[in-house]
Amino acid sequence: MAAPKPDRIVARLLRLPPFLWLGAFFLLPFLVTLKISLSEPATAIPPYLPILDWQGGLDGWSSFLEALNFTNYLTLARDDLYQAAVIGSLSYAGTATLVLALIGTPIAYALARAPERCQPLLVALVVVPFWTSFLIRIYAWIAILKQEGLLNLALLKLGVISQPLEILNTDAAVMIGLVYAYLPFMVLPLYAVMNRLDPSLREAAADLGASPTRVFWTVTLPLSLPGIAAGAGLCFIPMVGEFVIPDLLGGSETLMLGRVLWSEFFSNRDWPLAAAVAVVLLVIVIGPVMLFRDSLRAGGEGA
Repeated sequence: MAAPKPDRIVARLLRLPPFLWLGAFFLLPFLVTLKISLSEPATAIPPYLPILDWQGGLDGWSSFLEALNFTNYLTLARDDLYQAAVIGSLSYAGTATLVLALIGTPIAYALARAPERCQPLLVALVVVPFWTSFLIRIYAWIAILKQEGLLNLALLKLGVISQPLEILNTDAAVMIGLVYAYLPFMVLPLYAVMNRLDPSLREAAADLGASPTRVFWTVTLPLSLPGIAAGAGLCFIPMVGEFVIPDLLGGSETLMLGRVLWSEFFSNRDWPLAAAVAVVLLVIVIGPVMLFRDSLRAGGEGA
């Protein structure tokens, strides 16, 4: 059998670092979290049992594996609180992603159609909010949305309302915070796709008699769907597990998995149940992504 060529060895070595990175910073922590989710809470350090006795040999491993169970997952499946948290997270993330697509598409289109000398400045304006702490920006929305805040003050001055609106600690405040915080994640991928579109396609459609609106709907938007899909993924995935926005802008009835996860870890000190919530959250996020990837691959092979 011939020895591998040096260039093939180098190619294999270059593929190795990403796998090592994923193994060290994703797979290993996930396995630890999965193990904790199969444990029982305990008044100890760490606050769960069983703990593997490395000196116990095969008997220690056997006792360790026998003590693991799926009780926490059964609790999640039976308790209405956790079911409501899952539904709430998916509802908030899905609705906010749809709103972001509706708002981000015209913004990205305007950026892509702007004069080339102005585009760097316009893109910088989209990115500017990232230069400020995320927590400070969300706290700023508290000052805007509270009853005596800037929004109610402006509406009262304009005569639009006769008394202050209760916006803070509502679902509307959470949606505003989500859309504001994740808008750049929708705009930038869309802008990158739209900016690379061949202008001759729009010109050809216009030469055939299509109006600018029809050119957008029949040429620009269909070709921009990969950017919309990328932006939707970048927004939906972190929003499902969002904690800061619902905690600061939402009311006590705002149920999302991020808040439940924090509560189980730090308030109830139930690490096993919190770890089970984390695993369920990962499955909710990764499952649709894998199915979407497989469907795109199947569609590409079919084409």
